[in-house]
Amino acid sequence: MMSSAHMVDDLYQGVVPAMLPFFVSERHYSYAAVAGLTLAATMLSSVVQPAFGVWSDRKPRRWLVPAGMTTAALGVGAAGLFPGYAATWVMVAISGIGIAAFHPSAASAARRASGSSNRGMSVFALGGNVGFALGTFMATPVLLWLGLRGTALLILPALVMAAILVKWLTPVLDGPAGARRPSAMPTGPDNWPEFLKLTSVVVVRSIVFFGLSSFLALYFIHGLGTSEVVGGAALTVFLASGAVGTLLGGWLADRFGPLVSIRYGFAFCLPAMAGLVLAPGWQLAMIFVVLTGVGVFVPFSVFVILGQNYLPNRVGTASGVTVGLAVTVGGLFNPVLGTLADATSLHFALVALIGLPALALVLAAFLRDPAAAPRGGTVATVVRPKP
Repeated sequence: MMSSAHMVDDLYQGVVPAMLPFFVSERHYSYAAVAGLTLAATMLSSVVQPAFGVWSDRKPRRWLVPAGMTTAALGVGAAGLFPGYAATWVMVAISGIGIAAFHPSAASAARRASGSSNRGMSVFALGGNVGFALGTFMATPVLLWLGLRGTALLILPALVMAAILVKWLTPVLDGPAGARRPSAMPTGPDNWPEFLKLTSVVVVRSIVFFGLSSFLALYFIHGLGTSEVVGGAALTVFLASGAVGTLLGGWLADRFGPLVSIRYGFAFCLPAMAGLVLAPGWQLAMIFVVLTGVGVFVPFSVFVILGQNYLPNRVGTASGVTVGLAVTVGGLFNPVLGTLADATSLHFALVALIGLPALALVLAAFLRDPAAAPRGGTVATVVRPKP
């Protein structure tokens, strides 16, 4: 259920990049202006999401899950109805606040249900990836049909899921007694130094993710000369491939450890991104879109559970930062990419992103496994249940 709720919530994150080509074509926004809308979706969310995490650590706030989801939907739905840029920016920002409210409580509930399983958290993360992909898949035909005013129709999925969560809120978020597995939760003191190092890796990865999700469709349309349909399809393929990467990341983490999963993901992402931006035609570029999507998303679900293991006494805070703050901070870099694209080209802006997976790989090399606490260390120990 929480994976399904995550899917619906993150659907509205996927709608925003799908709207950007239509803001360019209908309202003639510059690349910097549409990048500013991505900034709107991430700026306030970056600030308030850790606060929601701290708040949920003090006392469970189950109502934040349906309320956040509904707020995200209403913000996106209204964004296409206001003709002015300032009002559109505010509506997108409100949507970001709703998404910020949803994630900490939802991720904490998912962790209680999955215990120490990386695959369990990868299923929760998969819901978000599928939702992001569905957002682009669902929004593009609606916007082609009705234009930007069609965003009002996109509110409906959140209203349905919010009603389901309100009806079954307590059993879904608290879980039945048998579903809780406290013995599989991490124990020990919080390890802030390792958590901050992890946060730096998440930030670098999020710059890559937001850069690609914001400009990939535009690159196919204006850089490779495709239609809006093909551009939207490229974004959908990227996000759908990310769903595969998310599950693969959970499997690798359970088999080889979370740090191996993270490092493999970034090592794979580097040549895949190079192939994407150097491909001479859109058909070959689409193949590299698939490979890039897998590589970018392999570390994603591992970030969440690794952060919670570093901060076992502040699971909500860890979720708010790894799912929220550190991720959305990447969106703050988008106006820089947009300005660079306006001054040079979309192709050059994407080339500038290629070095970031290498930087993330270097930063990840300094992370320590929380299950292997050093002598007198402060790393949380994951206590796994006996078979």
